[in-house]
Amino acid sequence: MRHTVRLHGVIVGHSELEHTDMGLGRAWGAFRPGLGYELVQPVFRLFADAVPRSGSPTDDAMLARYHKSRDALALALFDAEGHPIHMSAVHIADYTVEEGPAALELDVLIKDDAYWARRTASPSPAE
Repeated sequence: MRHTVRLHGVIVGHSELEHTDMGLGRAWGAFRPGLGYELVQPVFRLFADAVPRSGSPTDDAMLARYHKSRDALALALFDAEGHPIHMSAVHIADYTVEEGPAALELDVLIKDDAYWARRTASPSPAE
C-alpha cells in the first residue's frame, strides 16, 4: 500500500512501508522522494551527520537539533486513498551522501487503530 508524506500539502515522498511491527506500532520501508523532499532533506541529513553509520561517535548536540527541527516540520502521512494516518513520530533515514541515492528509508510510529485494522485486513505481499 502506497503511503505519502506531506509537508503542508506538498508531497515529500512515498513509501510502501513494507515492514511492520504492530506491537510497537511501527512501519518502515524504502522511501522514494518527491519534489518536496528538497525542502526537508537538510533536517534529515542532520540525523545522518549526528549518527554516522561508520561507527563514529554520535553527536548528541546535533541529534538534539535534529529532533527539534524534525518535530517542527509537522509532516503528515496519508494512505493510498488519501486518508490521514495518525502518527507519533516520523523519520527519514537519509544516508545518500555516504551510500548513494537508494539509501533512503521512511520509519514511522503509527498510533492509529483504524490504520492497523485496515492494514491487517489487506496485508501486502511483503508482510
